[in-house]
Amino acid sequence: MKFKTSAIALGLAVALAACSKKEEAVAPEAAAPVEQAAPQAVAYVTHQDGPVTIYSLADYTKIGEINVGEGGRGVGLTEDGKLLVVAVKETKDLAIVDTATNQVVRRVPVGINPEFVRVLGNLAFVAYEPASKGGPPPKPGSAEAKAIEKEREEGDELPAQVAIIDLVKGEKVKEITAGFETEGIEFSADGKHIIVTNEADENVSVHDIETGEKIKQIDTESYGIRPRGVKRSPDGEQFVVTLEYGNKMLILDKNYNVINEAATGEVPYGVTYTRDGSEIVVALARGKAIQVFDAKTLELKREMPVGDRCWHFSFTPDDTQLIVACGRSNNILVLDYATGNVIKDIPEGNMPWGVMVSPKSVGSLDIPG
Repeated sequence: MKFKTSAIALGLAVALAACSKKEEAVAPEAAAPVEQAAPQAVAYVTHQDGPVTIYSLADYTKIGEINVGEGGRGVGLTEDGKLLVVAVKETKDLAIVDTATNQVVRRVPVGINPEFVRVLGNLAFVAYEPASKGGPPPKPGSAEAKAIEKEREEGDELPAQVAIIDLVKGEKVKEITAGFETEGIEFSADGKHIIVTNEADENVSVHDIETGEKIKQIDTESYGIRPRGVKRSPDGEQFVVTLEYGNKMLILDKNYNVINEAATGEVPYGVTYTRDGSEIVVALARGKAIQVFDAKTLELKREMPVGDRCWHFSFTPDDTQLIVACGRSNNILVLDYATGNVIKDIPEGNMPWGVMVSPKSVGSLDIPG
């Protein structure tokens, strides 16, 4: 009996040990991953006389402001959306903004009258005008315009510069000498060349980014005056250039030769291709409209009425809506891109100038996808 009891006890101990080992072999249940909320889709709007305003793209409510100083115009965004950069006329610099906090984290001196901004990788390219006297440019053919032209011919006026800012270092690392009153900035598909429009010089110049050397100049006066906007097609095969007082746009091939032209409405400025490259979208400052052209035939497909002096615009990330900054009528319009219907009309003082959407989309201030 004693032997039987001991055997039972031994069997029980072995069974308990086996169960213990079995339990150890089972891995603990993994915790479910915590789902990270996607960054909110927003539109940043710069103003010549006020702060940068921030709008939610969900319902276009205003959700914040960024005080960069008066004269905020050109605006760019890094590819990851972490840094917003704004050219500020009053302080003659580039304000670098952390989009997580909407705080200016650094200011980089640029020069007199910084205006247009484009971002390529970790570099910001900012056009500025050392000879600028402030105020709007004189009318072509006026006494003031002729006096300025004489100064340039005699070499008494400095041409515009494109400052290159390293956003990681937070400093100006290089400058490229452009023409007079440089406005638009674009890059070649391989990122080796910068293409700029020089409205007072009546030309488009192409420069090697590494050396700053001018490698080509395209004179536009025979087509129309004051080249302003410039945009590369998504496939990198061509560029479109708007001629502000020529009421026209030019098409350049990838080697920067003029291959086509088409009439636009009055005073075209901001311009872009749609994401698929099938259409060209042009903002008319005086014509008070957004025009949509077939990118292959250059035929006008439709027009969308807008406000006064609409400089720049941007698509929403899904490409269905267009957000337009109208400086002289002091409002922001949200349009249905397919129909042109006004979805939202947002009153905005302080002369809205540029629109940048995050996540990045296609627009007159964005790099085509």
